[in-house]
Amino acid sequence: MKIHVEYYAILKEQRGCSQENLDTDAATPRALYASLKGDHAFTLEDSDLKVAVNEDFASWDDALEEGDTVVFIPPVAGG
Repeated sequence: MKIHVEYYAILKEQRGCSQENLDTDAATPRALYASLKGDHAFTLEDSDLKVAVNEDFASWDDALEEGDTVVFIPPVAGG
C-alpha cells in the first residue's frame, strides 16, 4: 500500500529528508518504523517516539490503510 511518511528533528537528519511516499507491506506503525529503522539506521527505539496517523496521535498497533500519513515524533528539547 502507498503511505506518506514525515520525519522531524533527529529522524529528519538521519533520513536526509523531511518526507517521502512509500510503498509498504507494514500493517502497523510499529512494523513500519521497524522496517524504516533497519533501512536507515535510525538510532531511536519506537518506545522513544510518539506516532500520529492522519494528524491524530495513534497507537503503535493501529492498522495502517492506503493513503495514510504517518508522522514519527521524536522527543523535543528546548527552553
